[in-house]
Amino acid sequence: MPTLEVQDLHFSYQRQHPILTDLNFTVPTQSIYGFLGRNGAGKSTTIRNILGLLQPNRGSIQIFGEDMKQAKRPIFRRIGALIEAPSLYPNLSAQDHLRIACRYQAVDETRIPIVLKQVGLFDARTKPSRHYSTGMKQRLGLAMALLHEPDFLILDEPINGLDPQGISDVRELLLDLQQQGKTILLSSHLLSEIEKIASHVGIIKDGTLLFEGDQKALQNWKQEQQQLEISVSNPERAKELLPANTFVQQDRQRIIVQQLDEKAVAQLVRDLVKAELEVYEIKRLTSDLEQLFMEINQDIVS
Repeated sequence: MPTLEVQDLHFSYQRQHPILTDLNFTVPTQSIYGFLGRNGAGKSTTIRNILGLLQPNRGSIQIFGEDMKQAKRPIFRRIGALIEAPSLYPNLSAQDHLRIACRYQAVDETRIPIVLKQVGLFDARTKPSRHYSTGMKQRLGLAMALLHEPDFLILDEPINGLDPQGISDVRELLLDLQQQGKTILLSSHLLSEIEKIASHVGIIKDGTLLFEGDQKALQNWKQEQQQLEISVSNPERAKELLPANTFVQQDRQRIIVQQLDEKAVAQLVRDLVKAELEVYEIKRLTSDLEQLFMEINQDIVS
């Protein structure tokens, strides 16, 4: 049984402007599921619906096999969440915040130094949070999510504001938690980080899922999306010389084929020339997937 199942999820603040449409995805147990999309794609809205902070217009959400519309307290005790930037009291330290959290979550305070060490805040545990950097605040939010030892972690952009070392530390922490048997839903717009850490990936754009699968399926999908455009004097004859199962389409002066490696391209050019065809141009096309990834990367620097 998967940890999370989202089926036919619809949500809108205004009926004419849907935020999520026909959203379906599944988070396998003990996976790190990378929920990838550019800023504004619907990631945070989806997470808020999953946690019951927003009510979907239609669809179902099940966690541990339980319908979240009827979920009771024991289900929520198995979930830890960090949604965007944590809300902190500026005059309280990390230690103070965790003491308060221990009281309302009925957790023993012996957990405090453990989670502070896990997230790398132990040495700054007595410093007021008003002196924390954005990255330190993210670490404290992660510590609060881990405090009650949840089985399922839902983390919305947890590496925002972290420096490269901080990102590496959080990556290692999440991999360690996965090894301990925890399931993690991790939203991000950083493709490179998702590829380093996630066992499974879902790509969302404009509130609709474009892709879902494990890392191998993602790499295969990326490869399938890559295409070459070959401008040639006789496209019909050129089509006959293509490697098997690579043809996509043709028109009057060009053919489009699946992406070939360098050796295959060189051999194809030799075959075309040997057949006395004139090769005018070979170029790689930008696929819809690559365009999406470029948009995601633009969000990194914007």
